Amino acid sequence: MHLRVILPIIGDTFIEQIRTEVSAWVTAGTEVDVVSISRGPASIESEYDEALAGPGILERVAEATRDGVDAIFVSCGADPAIQAAREITDVPVVGGFEPAMLTALTLGERVGILQVLPNVLPMLRSLARRHAIADRLGTIRVIDLPVLGLAHDDVLVDRLVAQARAAVRDGEADVLVLGCTGMLGVAAAVQDRLAADGPAVPVVDPTAAAVQWLESQVRMRLTASRTTYRTPPAKERIA
Repeated sequence: MHLRVILPIIGDTFIEQIRTEVSAWVTAGTEVDVVSISRGPASIESEYDEALAGPGILERVAEATRDGVDAIFVSCGADPAIQAAREITDVPVVGGFEPAMLTALTLGERVGILQVLPNVLPMLRSLARRHAIADRLGTIRVIDLPVLGLAHDDVLVDRLVAQARAAVRDGEADVLVLGCTGMLGVAAAVQDRLAADGPAVPVVDPTAAAVQWLESQVRMRLTASRTTYRTPPAKERIA
């Protein structure tokens, strides 16, 4: 299997970190490559950022399709341009939100999301409504760290644990999802610290959920439905 990871941001700062993280989750024999976009924002933390990233993401999706990849992961918890991407490719494509949330729904009644900044809350609530899971979204808690500030693991884990504990204590969540794919390699640490202080509460890593979701779809030979994701009509377009 050939998995293409698209970072929906400009620059190559996170490419090696993402490649290492994804490679740790894929099964033996899966080839992983990672690309960023040539135009768009440095991070996605608002609807504006997401809109700016869209054209670059779709360029990379079309490129991945021409390259003959088997699956595409757009590494962002806001699922930017995912619906549009499914209209232009015949391979499975997901972002970070949908696989993580659907996995979480199998593990407990109320799902809590741990997210970076208040700016993204409306985006996530909109995604929850789109997927008809808003009534099981117990809370979205913010750690007040920007995406570009997530590299400091100790600070990140401490803030995630503090918000996770509060969500569980207040009865807002039975399962927790890391809401940003930039929260690399910390899900197990957060889960272990929660378990040490109280009941075991699962913490879903969005990258792990997305990668394993895609591998399953490829093995089952599943692709997006063409009655939902119809091929766009032929017409003149200026990209």
